[in-house]
Amino acid sequence: MITRWLYYSFITFFALGLIGVLLVVFAALVTFSSLPSLNTLTDYQPKIPLRIYSEEGLLIGEFGAERRNLVSIDAVPTHLKQAILAAEDDRFYEHSGVDYMGVLRAAYSNFTAGGVRQGASTITMQVARNFFLTREKTLTRKFSEALLAFKIEHSLSKDKILELYVNQIYLGQRSYGFAAAAQTYFGKPLQDINLAEAAMLAGLPKAPSSFNPVVNPKRAKARQRYVLSRLYKLNHISEQEFKQLENQPVPIVKQSREFAMPADYIAEMARQIIYDRLNEEAYSRGIKVYTTIRLLDQQAAYRALRSNVMEYDKRRGYRGPATYIDLSKYGTDQEKALEEAFDNVAESDDIVPAVVLAVKNKEIQVYKKDGKTVAIQAEGLRFVEKFLNTQNTDNKKNIRPGAVIHIQQDSKKNWQVVQLPKVEAAFVSIDPNDGAIRALIGGFDFHLNQFNHVTQAWRQPGSSFKPFIYSASLEKGFTAATIINDAPLSFSAAQTGSKLWEPRNFDGKYSGPIRMREALAKSKNLASIRILQAIDLQYAQDYITRFGFDADKHPPYLPMALGSGSVTPLQITTGYAVFANGGFRVKPYFISRIEDNNGNILEQTRKESISKANKRVIDPRNAFIMTSMMQDVINYGTATRAKQLGRTDLAGKTGTTSNFVDAWFCGFQKNLVASAWIGYDEPQSLGKNETGGRAALPMWIQYMETVLKNEPIAKYSPPDGITVERINPETGLRVLSNGITEYFLQEQLPPLSTDFLYEPEQAPQNLKDQLF
Repeated sequence: MITRWLYYSFITFFALGLIGVLLVVFAALVTFSSLPSLNTLTDYQPKIPLRIYSEEGLLIGEFGAERRNLVSIDAVPTHLKQAILAAEDDRFYEHSGVDYMGVLRAAYSNFTAGGVRQGASTITMQVARNFFLTREKTLTRKFSEALLAFKIEHSLSKDKILELYVNQIYLGQRSYGFAAAAQTYFGKPLQDINLAEAAMLAGLPKAPSSFNPVVNPKRAKARQRYVLSRLYKLNHISEQEFKQLENQPVPIVKQSREFAMPADYIAEMARQIIYDRLNEEAYSRGIKVYTTIRLLDQQAAYRALRSNVMEYDKRRGYRGPATYIDLSKYGTDQEKALEEAFDNVAESDDIVPAVVLAVKNKEIQVYKKDGKTVAIQAEGLRFVEKFLNTQNTDNKKNIRPGAVIHIQQDSKKNWQVVQLPKVEAAFVSIDPNDGAIRALIGGFDFHLNQFNHVTQAWRQPGSSFKPFIYSASLEKGFTAATIINDAPLSFSAAQTGSKLWEPRNFDGKYSGPIRMREALAKSKNLASIRILQAIDLQYAQDYITRFGFDADKHPPYLPMALGSGSVTPLQITTGYAVFANGGFRVKPYFISRIEDNNGNILEQTRKESISKANKRVIDPRNAFIMTSMMQDVINYGTATRAKQLGRTDLAGKTGTTSNFVDAWFCGFQKNLVASAWIGYDEPQSLGKNETGGRAALPMWIQYMETVLKNEPIAKYSPPDGITVERINPETGLRVLSNGITEYFLQEQLPPLSTDFLYEPEQAPQNLKDQLF
């Protein structure tokens, strides 16, 4: 009877087991037939961000929800492969998609622990889940994952599966794949990471949010030690190496992505162009945009703009701390109050916020945002020394404990108290021979103000616009030696288009009869107005469009001679390029080529000779004479500070608008044109005597000093049809001896006078009657 009972029990259990197996097989067949196609894996198309590069191929911008750098499995360092397999699947090259030994090991571990502590997912199963399945913890999903793993193993090689895993897995900080994570956390290419760094990266897949070294460095270090212990257990490293590596510090890059140079404005310009064409696909197709920006130029422009804006801001005086906090707000927990202090305080690059802890004996102790405390004294306090007052709490400028200030290191690495400037600035340079933009800084800090002042700010150019009026006058028969009367004028509202206008020269002085060359060099307003009167307002308005200016932004009224219209810094720089290149109008551009993720060129800017690719808009002789006149702006005019560069091939013009609202300097060397502007977004005076020569020119000088350092002095050769004659500087007439030399168009030679120079008191009485 017992034997019969055992027999029937065996038959029953066997039947149930067989039914179970058949059901599993049936479920597997049904599920397998419904599994997704592996085309996604065999034709892997990951979401790769839009990347912007400089002319040299340096990364300057990246846009996309996912950071990802694709690498082949051969490019993955061996020690990283070992670390990944040790942490996730040490039998990867032995199993066929599901590691049964791993399943048993995990089951035993979870049973003894009394809960789920260890998983049994292989790398192949993780690839299946990441590409095709959800992360829900159900038996159905796990079953599908295992079947899909078998399918993947049947279709792809082990190396290909590992390559997919290395490129696809999420590792925190928006980084997908180990190559992107290496750049994100350590600021280096995947090939350059050491074993300690590899172990830390290999520990991330288990829980990127928990083991993220930026967010939770302690847990990241603990996870790294676990991976190292696995490497030791698997005999990939020795015991000595294990002990050395687990104590080896792993520096983490604080910024999520470091770019080769500060080029946020140009990167944003490129992003907008690609987005207009591809919409959201722009951020996932791996498009590469190569710009014309050059490293040397961009860095020089950035430093020049920021240092000179800070210098201007110092001249305007200290405005006081950003805010004040109560250091005792949380009782003895001062650290909590300090950390809270930085919540709504802006910073800018190397200008960082700090909280004053103590003020005594001309020294202050400050707590920086990074948690460090530093002492500032002597030179570092010169800007604010009269505001070091701990007693007077009524004065909102005083620096006392609890004051939130801004500090910056000087060239000697000493900290100094500064402030974030309110003024804005712009700088742009282009190659006049083809229009390629070499540097573009659209403002003091893109993260504080995304408004691109180079392309979007329409401002009055002031006297920097005069060269275009003078160029028009050369077309009308004037010469650089023509005598103009620099004397007071008064105009009615009908003549100006607005109200009664009594223009003055900047210095309030008048030179009387003066050559046109001198009038431009010394920026004489009254002489410029008389020139515009003589050549006709409508003619001048039409003429300036040759340089790319909009006629409707320069109404045909006399103030146009003084730059009362509106231009952008890029527009006026393009205008000056016409003088630099001998009369051709170039179209500024900043994208040299666009590639897809495989390096195929989608678009490319064709480079041709300037005469073939561009339209000549002014006579080359006109351009030459105007360049010569603008060289004298530097030689003896309003921009003599530029002589410190020790070059003879520079030309340009300062610009200052009424009440010192806008300050400009636009200038060039034969192969480079650059413009500097400074002003407030809400127009207001920069302050008395803050002229283009004082506020903008130093920015231009600093830039040119850097980028032209190794450039030979360029020569400006007179084109055919130019002749050199001696003239009497008092009359502008030719003389046979003495006098000074001047350039003329051959068909516009002034009359020949006597062969001696008039002394001022000997000039004919009727001379003034002949002047404009």
